[in-house]
Amino acid sequence: MKKMYKFLLAGAGCAFCGASVAAPLVGVANVNVTSDTAVTAKNMAMDEARRQIIVDVLSPYADSAALRNAVAEEKSSVLANLIASSGIGGERQSDTAYSASITMTIDRAAAARWLADNNVQNWLSVVEDGGNQFFVIANLNSKLSDWMQIRRVAADAGIDLNTVSLHGNEVLYRVQSSRRGKLTIALRDAGWRYQDRDGVLYIFR
Repeated sequence: MKKMYKFLLAGAGCAFCGASVAAPLVGVANVNVTSDTAVTAKNMAMDEARRQIIVDVLSPYADSAALRNAVAEEKSSVLANLIASSGIGGERQSDTAYSASITMTIDRAAAARWLADNNVQNWLSVVEDGGNQFFVIANLNSKLSDWMQIRRVAADAGIDLNTVSLHGNEVLYRVQSSRRGKLTIALRDAGWRYQDRDGVLYIFR
């Protein structure tokens, strides 16, 4: 079966070649912080927003538990280098408090390097291909019910899940690369776990 997967993946590399479109990594955090001065409160709020957004935005592309730990232990100055741009809306401040809705765009290349440097398992490519497809291999405990649930989860998320083959308790799917993040979130919310192995997404209970 592994040989067949390798053959399919090798063929896919040629069959789905197309133009690459970088998908922006953008997140929003609403913060409200009180401290001894307004300046300190704003600095704390920006750091809080940055950490929250990095976790929220990168979780679909990485081992979320390892990501959270890495972000929690990282210096603010290092995490600031992962942010390409930011914007502030609804800003309010007093002598000791600061609140705002903060939008940040993560630098994809910087984030990919940082994840690798911190040994966080991930599948964040420097350039995400909006037209190509990737493979999903699902390990089914209950062949019929698990297969039906995966199909339902994908359908509810608006994702086309194309079945390539079924062998024993494993099923091979093909999905648009641009839907990978949304699919991992939907599967995780439905109780599935996942691992990336050389670009192939393995899902299991």
